[in-house]
Amino acid sequence: MKISKLIVTASAVTVLNINGAAFAAESKECPPELSADAPVVPLSMEQADINSGALSFDEINDHGEALFIAKFNTCDGQGRPETTGGGDKRDVPTHSEEGELVSAGQITKLRTSAPDSDACSGCHNEPEAGGAGDFVANVFVLAQALDPVTLSVSPTRSNSRNTLGMHGSGPIEMLAREMSAELQFQAMAAKAAGDGSYTLSSKGVDFDIKIDGGEVVAAEGIDADLIVKPFHQAGKVISLREFSTNAMNHHHGMQAEERFDLNPAKGYDPDYDNDGVERELTIGDQTAISIWQAQLSTPTQVIPEDPATKKMIERGEVVFDKIGCASCHKPEMVLNSRDFVEPNPYNPAGTCASEADGCPDYSFDMTETGDAPRLEKGQNGTAIVRAYTDLKRHNLCDDEGTPNAIRWFCNEQLAQGRADQDGKPGTEYFLTRKLWDVGNTAPYGHRGDLTTITEAILMHGGEGRASRDAFVRQSKKKQKDLVTFLKSLQIVPQ
Repeated sequence: MKISKLIVTASAVTVLNINGAAFAAESKECPPELSADAPVVPLSMEQADINSGALSFDEINDHGEALFIAKFNTCDGQGRPETTGGGDKRDVPTHSEEGELVSAGQITKLRTSAPDSDACSGCHNEPEAGGAGDFVANVFVLAQALDPVTLSVSPTRSNSRNTLGMHGSGPIEMLAREMSAELQFQAMAAKAAGDGSYTLSSKGVDFDIKIDGGEVVAAEGIDADLIVKPFHQAGKVISLREFSTNAMNHHHGMQAEERFDLNPAKGYDPDYDNDGVERELTIGDQTAISIWQAQLSTPTQVIPEDPATKKMIERGEVVFDKIGCASCHKPEMVLNSRDFVEPNPYNPAGTCASEADGCPDYSFDMTETGDAPRLEKGQNGTAIVRAYTDLKRHNLCDDEGTPNAIRWFCNEQLAQGRADQDGKPGTEYFLTRKLWDVGNTAPYGHRGDLTTITEAILMHGGEGRASRDAFVRQSKKKQKDLVTFLKSLQIVPQ
């Protein structure tokens, strides 16, 4: 029996969602065999009610939080028995004429190929929902697309990645969006000038590109499309919406209608994963969960009252700049606009990008709205993003033949779409880590296998080798000052 998700409409009966916010809704039931139970999130949000203004920011935001913390169950649509975490059809369980299992299909829950979690907050929870995760919450990136599924955590099958915090993601997405627009505008002028090598620049960050045949064929620290992708440690996801749509399908088997039900590439199939539930996540649901993540508090600096510690933090910031950390971990960049605007026009196919896809722009001022502390206001309508990143990919790996080579960040064997560069494999390139929450989001490194900030610094090779060596040359007192400064950069729980 097929069941459809309840759609929140302005004309329906008012009930309460799991956060207590009032929504318009109708009754919803599980399929008959589960009728004694109930879905965890009985309501879905209709994008039309967001567009019309029938729902307030708080109602949209509360619904997004409900989706993020909910432990989805079968009635919600949890599970994807006939699809991969990459969104493709997979083999279903089949047997030979002798009754032997030929293909196992998808396992209900599986730590490697997933579904591997019931709630987004199952991994994103330190120091609060939306935050980072412990090593135990690591994700095996790329395994989700395998068919048949894999039980192996070998680096030949997947990339083991630690959970990053989502606080400050609204400003980060908008910063990447503005950078993408600036880089693409500059590339147009470069193409008009003819084939050759050029340096583009945005927000004080340089990107070298090569143009051949009137097209960008190679780019340093960014894909050739010149879209800054600020999510995933490899820098491969454009927006919170794309991130959430990917993750919902990958980790929970919750499928967004914009990618499946309404997607011609998927045959307009209302139950693409054949789990018996249609419209598992509406366009409005995905707008709400994107808005909630975008409004999460901006990480900030927490200064203790102790005068001695204050002095250590001040001195540590000077050391940070002196040894060159700030060249990649840029202390601040300026946003031209204070607004977060959903959706992202650079979103790929299958992720809502414009009114033509059914999701007109919805915006809010990140300096005035959302969890506190909020984004810092700049002059003339600008905003200051103190994220300590340049949103560019870098290589922190020494050459293998170098004496005492550091290759801690070089343990991945699958490139996840990262192009080779300057004769070095794409597996060695990672997005510059945002440090504005480093003080309370341990562990460190893309695998989360480094327990201290000092270890993370000492494992820098390649482009970070000079700064790492400069750190080693500092006195223990100055090293402690630097680490104390970094520990002051934190997420402040609500």
